[in-house]
Amino acid sequence: MREEELVEQLMRPEAYPHSPEHVRMLQTHISWVFLTGTYAYKVKKPVDFGFLDFTTLEKRLHYCREELRVNTLAKGMYIDVVPITLENGRLRVEGSGEAVEYAVKMVELPQEAIMKRMLQRGEVEAEDLRRIAEMVAEHHSSTPSTQEARRWGGYEQVVRNWEQNFEQAEPLRPLLPEGEYSELVDRVRGFLDRERQRFEEREEFIKECHGDLHSGNIFIVREPGELYREGIYIFDAIEFFKGFSCSDVLADVAFLAMDLDFHGRSDLSEVFLSEYGERFRDAMDGRMLRFYQCYRAFVRMKVEGFMLAGAGEGERGEIEDRIKRYFTLACRYAKSL
Repeated sequence: MREEELVEQLMRPEAYPHSPEHVRMLQTHISWVFLTGTYAYKVKKPVDFGFLDFTTLEKRLHYCREELRVNTLAKGMYIDVVPITLENGRLRVEGSGEAVEYAVKMVELPQEAIMKRMLQRGEVEAEDLRRIAEMVAEHHSSTPSTQEARRWGGYEQVVRNWEQNFEQAEPLRPLLPEGEYSELVDRVRGFLDRERQRFEEREEFIKECHGDLHSGNIFIVREPGELYREGIYIFDAIEFFKGFSCSDVLADVAFLAMDLDFHGRSDLSEVFLSEYGERFRDAMDGRMLRFYQCYRAFVRMKVEGFMLAGAGEGERGEIEDRIKRYFTLACRYAKSL
């Protein structure tokens, strides 16, 4: 079935077993999420980006199951992997018969409770960050450091990730101060050369982490609903590539800390880091944290750069502004390396 037809059919309320009044759709470059007011259904796009391959039905089923497995920080949100079947020429979610597609079924949480939006409205409080830090520290400290995780997230992979970043960010250099860009590259490469032993001594902290821990992937629910409770839901952990999800735990911590700095809430970043450090003191290392904050800011800058190709004239200026802001943040962290 063509992608356009699949989306069109899954926008029909009658495609769902609970007959919602209406259906909305959100999408990323790798998935569609159909919101029905009660449940959300996430369908993986049949794409291959090298680091992920969803091109066959069997692979999409496998990664739907992996998504269910890795999202332990969103208890009560993820429900099951469900089939999408074809009945009398129409798609049916959770239908009978042979599956032609699969979806991750979740409880739909209120979109206004996404932390990123709450930050923009000034509604995130220090206590929220303490609760998030408690959850993340407990998850990190209780997750074992396996041989597979160390293979995917060790020193050599960190070096490869940075060199790939520099290569992919090359088209952005005309937007950035050349002297500061060169200084950042030198500082990062110098740190990697000097501190190899430091990385190797931290192997016990290389684990399968969330991998995408930022404010766009956190719900802060103030009021319970019919199918969900009040609380923190940290969702959308990376299931498709262990080179992204397996890392030093500080790479996870650094992402949210950097994100809060980017949103002008360094006060909340400090609360988060302080609480996390109290709960998983052995993992903390100030210079490694700043290294990974630099890494996360640089990656976000690079990702914004990818969006320039399809941007309209008005949108382009906003993207370029975010690129420059992420770069400034990366340089700030790099100066302490």
